[in-house]
Amino acid sequence: MKSSSTKTFHYSRRTFIGAAAASAFSFQFLPSKVFGANERLQVAGIGVGGKGKGDFDGLAMHGDVVAACDIDSRRLDVAVRKHVDAVKFSDFREMLSQLGDKIDALTVSTADHSHAPAAMMAMRQGIHVYVQKPLTHTVWEARQLALIARKKKVCTQMGNQGTASDGIREGAEYIQAGGIGRVKEIHAWTNRPVWPQAPQIIARPTDKMDVPSHLDWDSFIGPAPMRPYHSCYTPFKWRGWLDYGTGALGDMACHTTNLAFMGCGLTQPTKIESVNTGPINDETFPSWATVHMDFPRTEMRGAIKFHWYEGKIGNNGKDNKGIKNLPPMDYFHGETPKNSGLLLIGTDGTVYSPNDYGSDWKVFKDGKWYKKDEVEKPTPTLPRNGQGDNGMKEELVKAIRENNSKIAMSNFDYAGNMTESILLGNVAMQAGGRFTWDAENLKTDRADTDQLISKVYRSGWEVDPA
Repeated sequence: MKSSSTKTFHYSRRTFIGAAAASAFSFQFLPSKVFGANERLQVAGIGVGGKGKGDFDGLAMHGDVVAACDIDSRRLDVAVRKHVDAVKFSDFREMLSQLGDKIDALTVSTADHSHAPAAMMAMRQGIHVYVQKPLTHTVWEARQLALIARKKKVCTQMGNQGTASDGIREGAEYIQAGGIGRVKEIHAWTNRPVWPQAPQIIARPTDKMDVPSHLDWDSFIGPAPMRPYHSCYTPFKWRGWLDYGTGALGDMACHTTNLAFMGCGLTQPTKIESVNTGPINDETFPSWATVHMDFPRTEMRGAIKFHWYEGKIGNNGKDNKGIKNLPPMDYFHGETPKNSGLLLIGTDGTVYSPNDYGSDWKVFKDGKWYKKDEVEKPTPTLPRNGQGDNGMKEELVKAIRENNSKIAMSNFDYAGNMTESILLGNVAMQAGGRFTWDAENLKTDRADTDQLISKVYRSGWEVDPA
């Protein structure tokens, strides 16, 4: 393994005894490390370019930076300009092996396929983690991260930043209080993909390219099968490739369905079906897809039909034309659908969020649309943050300091459940047809879909069961 480490630290993480006072949430636990009110966190970041830089900077506001890791040395140099004592790495395994005992909390904002290997290695060392959405690359990985977080008693947060907004929490309370009656259907959509994938790309490139001097290609490949470098994979363009990304569903559903998961208490679906999906290939996600899921009734609510729509139906890649894949227009009651959004259809009305993050929403009742500030809201039951993306980091730090993982509302119990459900849609796209899901045993009723619940890892990059 190649390292770009240039400094060595000789101090260890300090351990404190005792626990802080209870927070607004009832669930409490004894973490692996307890902080005093004024204790400085020792933080690090894995994947600190692009969105990762915002995550890294947001957490760094709450502590002292020990180390940073990125496969691109140019992005890494930019990220650590303000942190002169930070040790730089291109391979997160080396960073965690050498400095793991000096890191209290870190961000993971790599390509999707490396989320689980990095987060799992960190949590096994008792490090609190902030991981970008989607939490993982596969359904099985999402379950393992949730399990190891509980086992190691660490605080966690997934980066679906709308979770911290006041608007989504008000919307969740309104839905929970029966504002639109019993929710029967959920419809979510996105205009994505907006990156290269099918139908423009359905096979690997054949031309050869030299690996740029600033890029650690081996570390980008990480747990995936090795292949030659090409500029079509990174940065950002990895999202459409099956080996590295999770497509439009993985990219956006952790945002657009967040209000539904929070407001309806969605658990795991029992039936998943791909009903209208573009041509499938072995390398990238399809150009368009529609997925249906059945969420069974619980003690708190009735059964719910869930529907996901992405891309443009009939897009042949020549002119990027096609029919926008959207819910039935009748459900909008005259509203013009935005490029992405969410509809919750209830027995007494409809909630429509035209916002990626669920922070803005309106209600259709009695033949009229009402803005969220025009409806009667229940007594608040959720704490307010109102700080958006940085509020997510603040809540994670508060969770760490108060020894209460539930303060971070997109903790891995919540985010793991959401990610498992969402990624089952990708399984349906790839395999086609319909299958049933046994969430307790992580099993389907088909051999081909079972194979897509997990994956084989490249040697040295495995994710072991929790």
